Amino acid sequence: MAELAVAMTYGEALFQAASELGKRDLILEEANQVVEILKAEPELQAFINTPVVAPAEKKKVLANIFKDEICEELQNYLFVLVDKGRARYFADTIKVYKELLNAEEGVSYGKIVSVKPLAQERLERFEEETGKLIKTKVKLENETDPRLIGGVKIFIEGKIIDASIRTKLDNLAETIL
Repeated sequence: MAELAVAMTYGEALFQAASELGKRDLILEEANQVVEILKAEPELQAFINTPVVAPAEKKKVLANIFKDEICEELQNYLFVLVDKGRARYFADTIKVYKELLNAEEGVSYGKIVSVKPLAQERLERFEEETGKLIKTKVKLENETDPRLIGGVKIFIEGKIIDASIRTKLDNLAETIL
């Protein structure tokens, strides 16, 4: 619960600052890149999260890594998280930031899971149909899962639309039993 409060507090603060500066999209793009780097480099993530290393040393390393790669405001935001011992919540704060941006733009982001990657045309059709269903503009990120056998699962706004063959087979087996 405390993690959620931290993520919301810092995510909202970043969103407000980015809005005032007119840098919402830039900060989101750069923050997503930082999140991906931290995922790809668990040693770096562990380094910035450890209480053993002084915040000044962590900031020095981050400044060297992200020099000329991220805007000054995002770098300062990272430094604040490091100073406050909250760097481990960076990805969560960016998730909150993204949700605030989406809400303001009237877009719902979700995930569509399929056996194979969907063609762009087909993905757009799913976005359009899902948007009609939930009455908002929808953007879907495609992920694959060969266990589905066929069909798709859509996750959006806490809802699941399950049109997978795997689920249909499981339901049929349950009915037979």
